[in-house]
Amino acid sequence: MEQKSEWDPQIVGFLCKWCSYAGADLAGTSRKKYPPNVRVIKVPCSGRVDPLFVLKGLRMGFDGVLVSGCHPGDCHYQTGNYRARRKMAITKKFLEYMGVEPERIQASWVSASEGDKFAATVADVTDNLKKTGPNRLFEDRRENNGTEASK
Repeated sequence: MEQKSEWDPQIVGFLCKWCSYAGADLAGTSRKKYPPNVRVIKVPCSGRVDPLFVLKGLRMGFDGVLVSGCHPGDCHYQTGNYRARRKMAITKKFLEYMGVEPERIQASWVSASEGDKFAATVADVTDNLKKTGPNRLFEDRRENNGTEASK
């Protein structure tokens, strides 16, 4: 039986349907190489990502959370990405107070035409989380593959 020699972080990504999700789609259709560590959840706007979604992702055993939206000033809903930026800054500070490393929460701005940037962002987030290490704060959830978190 072959054992995995290196730990790979698991990332949940909340991607804006108008820009970042389209950028991820472009990266895929263009066959850009990037780590397969991110599990994508499409949201109407990055500003709609509730801080509780971030916490639940970490509680379910994900090692990091990526929130990605339109570039500031180009939001389909005018100010959603500004709200997302503020929410993620506050969420990082709050979770840091709780003992969660701030590197576990990342925000990025990727447009629909930036498949290369999306691939680079996922690679950067993955590399940073490899340096940070596994999410040990909610380790019991990882062992159950998130089944306990849904109860």
